[in-house]
Amino acid sequence: MGTDHDGNQRAVAEAPPESPLDSDAPQDFGDKPLEVRETDHYVAEYVTDFVEKWDQLIDWKKRTESEGTFFTDQLKARGVRKVLDVATGTGFHSVRLLEEGFETVSADGSPEMLAKAFANGLSYGGHILRVVHADWRWLNRDVHGEYDAIVCLGNSFTHLFSERDRRKALAEFYAMLKHDGVLILDQRNYDAILDDGFSSKHTYYYCGENVSAEPEHVDEGLARFRYTFHDDGSQYHLNMYPLRKDYTRRLMREVGFQRVETYGDFQETYAKHDPDFFIHVAEKAYRRDEELAQVYSSAVNTARDYYNSEDADNFYAIIWGGEDIHVGLYESPTEEIAVASRRTVERMASRVRLTADTRVLDVGAGYGGAARYLAKTYGCRVTCLNLSEVENARNRELNREQGLAGLVEVVDGSFEDLPFEDNAYDVVWSQDAFLHSGDRGRVLEEVVRVLRPRGELIFTDPMSADNTAPAALTPILERLQLESMGSPGFYRRQLYRLGVKAVDFHDESVQLANHYQRVLEELERREGELDGHVSEAYRTRMKAGLRHWVDGGRAGNLAWGFFHAEA
Repeated sequence: MGTDHDGNQRAVAEAPPESPLDSDAPQDFGDKPLEVRETDHYVAEYVTDFVEKWDQLIDWKKRTESEGTFFTDQLKARGVRKVLDVATGTGFHSVRLLEEGFETVSADGSPEMLAKAFANGLSYGGHILRVVHADWRWLNRDVHGEYDAIVCLGNSFTHLFSERDRRKALAEFYAMLKHDGVLILDQRNYDAILDDGFSSKHTYYYCGENVSAEPEHVDEGLARFRYTFHDDGSQYHLNMYPLRKDYTRRLMREVGFQRVETYGDFQETYAKHDPDFFIHVAEKAYRRDEELAQVYSSAVNTARDYYNSEDADNFYAIIWGGEDIHVGLYESPTEEIAVASRRTVERMASRVRLTADTRVLDVGAGYGGAARYLAKTYGCRVTCLNLSEVENARNRELNREQGLAGLVEVVDGSFEDLPFEDNAYDVVWSQDAFLHSGDRGRVLEEVVRVLRPRGELIFTDPMSADNTAPAALTPILERLQLESMGSPGFYRRQLYRLGVKAVDFHDESVQLANHYQRVLEELERREGELDGHVSEAYRTRMKAGLRHWVDGGRAGNLAWGFFHAEA
């Protein structure tokens, strides 16, 4: 499809668009290629000679094998029929979609790419691609209709250099989707490149054996990649914006997408810097507050399944005592876990303003021990938000037993989508819960949203020490099925980004190793009590995991303490 001069849609099925470029023209970045940081330049970067070699870089056969049915499975699982491929390139995904029976329209901002895609469609199965030359910023002008899904693949979104352009493009995608549509967008793992330097498995995306793609220059505003074709030694370049993963996720949410799941090289679980590429799957469907539990993120679901298990419930109830299940403050190496854990609650409570009129939200409340302490001691009303229905049931039962059901409310839900109004709470409280999120920046956004002006946030979280190498955390991350941990620096940066004032961190990192050592000792000492309640396999895994925490804490790789901030 395309548009005529009057803006009316017309079919384009017999010939590709003609390129306005000289087919023999070389790439031109001027005298200062590192200063070429503008969205519109990408069209000139895809010169004919480069486009003709592009499929050597992709290697259609190997790319098909590496990605398998990931994209088509995502689409079929959502009942998708009509797809708009907005980054057609040389047509690889458009052809795959057509072969799988999807009604597909192929758009791209490069006439050179569209011409090659049209030719490839005929070569690979005799498909006649419905192509349209379109700029994402004006997508609704150039392409009409609504789609069940939009795919923006091949690291294409990184061609947009300005914040306005990125937001406008995502808004155009959102507008062209049906009410329950899905956007699938991928990007290089620029976090790893920016933080640790470039490496590539050369397995999932750019599979060509006789081509290399590597950065020639990288800074926070530019990733200039050099593509070398070894058959003739020719070289080409692309200037791209190095999108960080969480930044892209945040933009998607701010535009209106309700749920964003991110995969690393097609896997749900991955270490932060391991994947070559991230794939974001963003859903437009809007759900009411009471339906949010149906769309927990994969990281939250992993934690939910764990804490809902009979093994975990019995372990924490017996070893920790069933009230407080978080890191304690120990005054002696043999102090009881329950005493040290309650001391943490008391210390945190002493740092915030609490009266009978205070509204408190406890995020990741576990069994609700802290909420009951606050309600008993200060008379304040506390809402417990927690992902485990099993823990929540125990929480409600304990509230009734202690006559606190009128002051403590228990809500099933995820901290990534708090089912509460803006400015609803005077204090947001959390203990050792945020690490279970795959998007801690999102959690903090939600927390700040529900805080009243001059409201207070106080929380603890097991963290990576600042500047700890990711490899040092591998045993802990694998145990938790997480890609990363927060750090004191991370939380400070995120809170200041959100406009929070006076962020204070009181470092108690030594207590992390103390705590997990005490839990390990109690587990080994009381293991007989757990027979029939907690499986041997769970106990074995738990002991190994606890040793990792102790070792990491004593090596200085981990951090823990009190964060206190005012909105």
